[in-house]
Amino acid sequence: MTLSCFIIDDEPLALGLLESYVTKTPFLELTGKFSSAVSALEFIRESVPDVIFLDIQMAELNGMEFARMIPENKTRIIFTTAFEQYALESYKVNALEYLLKPFSYADFLMAANKSLQWHQLNVKASGDSVNANTTDCIYVKSDYRLVQILLSKILYIEGLKDYLKIYLEDQSQPIVSHITMKAMEEMLPGQLFMRIHRSFIVQKNKIKVVENSRIVFGKTYIPVSDSYKDTFQEFLGKRILI
Repeated sequence: MTLSCFIIDDEPLALGLLESYVTKTPFLELTGKFSSAVSALEFIRESVPDVIFLDIQMAELNGMEFARMIPENKTRIIFTTAFEQYALESYKVNALEYLLKPFSYADFLMAANKSLQWHQLNVKASGDSVNANTTDCIYVKSDYRLVQILLSKILYIEGLKDYLKIYLEDQSQPIVSHITMKAMEEMLPGQLFMRIHRSFIVQKNKIKVVENSRIVFGKTYIPVSDSYKDTFQEFLGKRILI
């Protein structure tokens, strides 16, 4: 799935940075670049993008006012601003994420991934057919590259401080990425994945063997910690046949 996007910012440097971030993100296609919300309004009626990266404090028409004028059923807003006081108000419009300047490409990518997942879920809900090879995926940065990972291939994820390892089916070595467990947990759909330990997230339908409160993946035993044991037992209890 490819998402069309607008970038709107009245600061030339910020606009250029956003354009560079969009350009190196494989699933984003830049269809509009504007230095004011007013100029963007003229185009959005003809070409409604999937996601808009939007500054807030701009002359004539600010980002909050602009966000209330666009169709909510198709477009999602990701605010990019230097002012944190608008964060609460941003969720009263159709905002998906709120990025505070200066933000890194990793922050940008995490927000873009959220937008990708939102649109994928919408496509599923509407019953549209989507190519199984390109849907239900995330992109993570590994070894200075962006790597596409199909959610259906993930067995489990192991957190190591500010890094994590993503273990995939039919792949002997994990993908290592500089992402926190908290960020990854927020990115993954809850109906498919479950956190069972401060250092582990597993895919529910990949759980084949459970032994002594440990999930078995081949020769690897993953513990279920006390903090997550009740949730895990509830998950199992709905599926156990005696």
